[in-house]
Amino acid sequence: MKGIRKITPYVPGEQPNYSDMIKLNTNENPYPPSQKVAEVLRNFDVGQLKRYSSIDTLSLKKALGVKHNLSPDHFLIGNGSDEVLAFCFLAFFNSPDPILFPDITYGFYKVWADLFQIPFKEIPLNNQFELVEEDYKQLNGGIIIANPNAPTGLFKPLAEIERILKENQEVIVIIDEAYIDFADQSAVTLLDSYPNLIIIRTFSKSNSLAGLRVGYAIGNPPYIQIAASIKSSFNPYSVDRLAEKLATAAVEDEEYYVGITRKICETREWFAKKIENSGFSSLFSKTNFVLMTHPDLKIKKLYDYLETQNVFVRYFPEIQRLNNYLRISIGTQEEMEQVYQLLSSYLDRNKA
Repeated sequence: MKGIRKITPYVPGEQPNYSDMIKLNTNENPYPPSQKVAEVLRNFDVGQLKRYSSIDTLSLKKALGVKHNLSPDHFLIGNGSDEVLAFCFLAFFNSPDPILFPDITYGFYKVWADLFQIPFKEIPLNNQFELVEEDYKQLNGGIIIANPNAPTGLFKPLAEIERILKENQEVIVIIDEAYIDFADQSAVTLLDSYPNLIIIRTFSKSNSLAGLRVGYAIGNPPYIQIAASIKSSFNPYSVDRLAEKLATAAVEDEEYYVGITRKICETREWFAKKIENSGFSSLFSKTNFVLMTHPDLKIKKLYDYLETQNVFVRYFPEIQRLNNYLRISIGTQEEMEQVYQLLSSYLDRNKA
């Protein structure tokens, strides 16, 4: 039939719901939101829901401004960072020249480019799954880089990100920092020097609010206003009243989230070392997950085995270079100890 759009959608990790499962397949935070978030939820006046939510989400923008030492007009708030990214694709990627992003990265980038009919070019990562900055010194209509990258977990130092920005000052460069709290310095410090920089953040990972669906962009106000006009063309009220209040409470309880982020990073380092000692190898992750493999195992069989034990991890059969890797989110220390024991026992039974 004429006029019907065909597109291959993004396929997220499955969402099983078993009481005794260990769910490590979608990089959620294993720890609950802060007590300040819980308190706001308990005390929320349900009568407020009869009114539309805020258009400007000013209370959340003010809290983020304090956190990042920026004014509220540096922020665009959306219903998850996925929505914010979609607004940015529509706002900033309108050149006939292709946008650039790695060939192994967050799968939604390609979906959005297809959906919005944006020309794109996937830039291969090197043999170590690293982004090569020289590859981004070519004609383009914009760049998007996840830093740290997913599903590899690798982080590019800020100096390398700055060199990419410097080489591409005529286009918008988006740095997707969904996992930055598990890594090192944010690109926020580069905003004053590079007006073409847009940074994307989420409450789904380090803030334990994946089910809330709140994300935001950080950028210089003239460009944020352009993206905001795209948002207003879709749904000015996309962030609901309750979500704004809960996200604001999370921003204001930084001490709690710094603490659980530290615990996750410590568990990540413990788990990476334990599996390495058992013959597995993993990339040097700066996220809340590890991408791992084993030279003597068929990883798909290990994936299937873990699922029989109600341990859910992520396997990427559609990505040829990753079809013998598993991505395992970092759970609590107790959960990762259980996973390690399962890996060890499986390895003992399946040595080549």
